[in-house]
Amino acid sequence: MGVQILIRVAWLIVSLIAASILVFAVTNVLPGDVAAVILGTSATPEALDTLRHQLGLDQPAWIRYVQWVGGMLHRDFGTSLLSHSAVGPLIVQKLSVSAPLAIASAVIALALALPMGVLAGVNYRKTSGAIISAVSLLGIAIPTFWAGLLLATIFAIQLKLLPAGGFVDWSDNPLGAARSLILPSLALGLVQAAVLTRYVRSAIVDVQREDFIRTARAKGLTRWQALRRHGFRYAAIPVVTILGIQLTGLLVGAIVIENVFVLPGLGRLLFQSVGNRDLIVVQDLVMLLTAVVLVVNFLVDLSYRLIDPRIRSSA
Repeated sequence: MGVQILIRVAWLIVSLIAASILVFAVTNVLPGDVAAVILGTSATPEALDTLRHQLGLDQPAWIRYVQWVGGMLHRDFGTSLLSHSAVGPLIVQKLSVSAPLAIASAVIALALALPMGVLAGVNYRKTSGAIISAVSLLGIAIPTFWAGLLLATIFAIQLKLLPAGGFVDWSDNPLGAARSLILPSLALGLVQAAVLTRYVRSAIVDVQREDFIRTARAKGLTRWQALRRHGFRYAAIPVVTILGIQLTGLLVGAIVIENVFVLPGLGRLLFQSVGNRDLIVVQDLVMLLTAVVLVVNFLVDLSYRLIDPRIRSSA
């Protein structure tokens, strides 16, 4: 088992290297010229060339790639081409908004999807199961940004219970900062919960059709007892797989939600940096999000061995 883990760690490192090359290549073929963005359209060619030289944009691509990766390995994420501020502290500052948003959304999604999915799966032939399935299908059909706008209209504009947008810094007003994240967290969490509920329901329905569940029922166990003792662990494999995908989907959804609610997080920073052609910030943010996706997939793969002993014994 230890050898298998080392192999997967090696594949994770290879994947990160390949991802860094791809991210660097893609961001450097984006249309536009950051020097022209900084100096404006009236800048002379000589001024543009001088600024490109100062920013190091005239160096060969492979040199800029090595410098970028080497800097990240030494916790130096470079300097923004536009604001001339260090990117590392800027990302940490934005994480104080995006991290709580993602965590709260994941908690909401799990708290709703797991019990609702199990109930819908156990009662899939009953009215209650059909109602949960219908509601989850409706949630899947709702885009994240529309859910955010709907929640803002109800709870912020009509009921005036929560702020419709903006963010108060944690150091200034922790309660106000938490209130600012309630609606965007709900918008993300409810949509993700709808998707996850469908997969939990399907996993529970499938596991009830397995022979070992029928055998357990024949020995006198109730449906819930059979599921609790034998079925939930078996059903957890596909659920964990989808959960890993859902967690990475939160990162994409956060980019949309942060712009809907005007939150100063990583998503809004990425959106602005792409528009301003700030390559260093774009590269660092995309690489950070890609690394999170790869690490989550790595952890999901390891979790299989904890859930299902057969995977451990076959490794």
